[in-house]
Amino acid sequence: MSSPDLFVVCKSCGSEVSPYVTECPYCGTRLRKRAPKIEREGGVPKPPKASRFGRGKASAPKLSRLRANEIPGIRAERTERPWATILLVTLSIAVWISLAFVAKGDLAIVALSGDPWRFVTAPFVNAGAGMQFAAVVGVGLFGWLLERRIGPAAVIAIFFLCGTGGLAAAEAIGTDAFLLGSQGAALGLLAAWAVPQLLRRRSGEEDESDLLGTAVIAVALIAIPWGSSMSVLAGLIGGAIGVLVGLLLYALKKA
Repeated sequence: MSSPDLFVVCKSCGSEVSPYVTECPYCGTRLRKRAPKIEREGGVPKPPKASRFGRGKASAPKLSRLRANEIPGIRAERTERPWATILLVTLSIAVWISLAFVAKGDLAIVALSGDPWRFVTAPFVNAGAGMQFAAVVGVGLFGWLLERRIGPAAVIAIFFLCGTGGLAAAEAIGTDAFLLGSQGAALGLLAAWAVPQLLRRRSGEEDESDLLGTAVIAVALIAIPWGSSMSVLAGLIGGAIGVLVGLLLYALKKA
C-alpha cells in the first residue's frame, strides 16, 4: 500500500498544503470534493457500522440494568422491607400484651380441647417475659435473614411448620394440660438459615456468616427454661424440622 504524499501544491497560489484538506488555507481555492480517508495504524480497516436494517457487524448483547446493591455476575439479595418477619414479631408482641386480659390457657394447645385455632395462637405466647424476649429476638433475626433469600411466604410457612408442628408433636407424645411457646419456631428459623450456610462452608464456598454467634443463640434458646418438659421437647422438634427445611433449601439451590 502506497503512503500518502507529504503535501500538495495549490494550483492557484502555488502554496504547499496538507494532503488532508479540501480547501487551500491561503487562497481558499477548492482542492478536492472531500478529504481522503485516514487509514488506521497497521493498515487494519475500520469495522463497518451496522446498517439501519440490522446488517453489518452484529451488535454486542445487552444486559439488563443492575438493581440496587447488585454486583455484576452476582445475584443481589432482597432489599425490600421484611414484611413477614415484621408481622410475626408484631403478632408475638401483641399476643404477649393481650395476656393482661386473657389467660395463657385460653391461647395454648389444650389436650383434647378440639379447638384448631389454638394451633395458631400457641406459637406466639410464652410462659415468661425472658422466654418471650428470647423468642422474639430469634424469630426477628433469623426470619429477616431467611426472608432476604427466600421471600416472605416461605418464612411464614417455616414459622408455623416448626412452631405449630413442634407443639402438635409434643402434644401427641405427652400428657401436659396445655402447651405453648415460640421456641420451636425460633429454633426452626435458625436451623433453616444456618444449615445451608454450614453446607456451603463445608463445600469450600466463601461464606462470611457469623456461625459462632448463631451457635451461641441456639444454645441460649435451648437452655432457657420454657415451662414444662413437653415445651422443651416441642422446641427441639421444631429445630429438627428446621434442619430438614435447611437441607431442602440447600438442595434446591444446588439443583
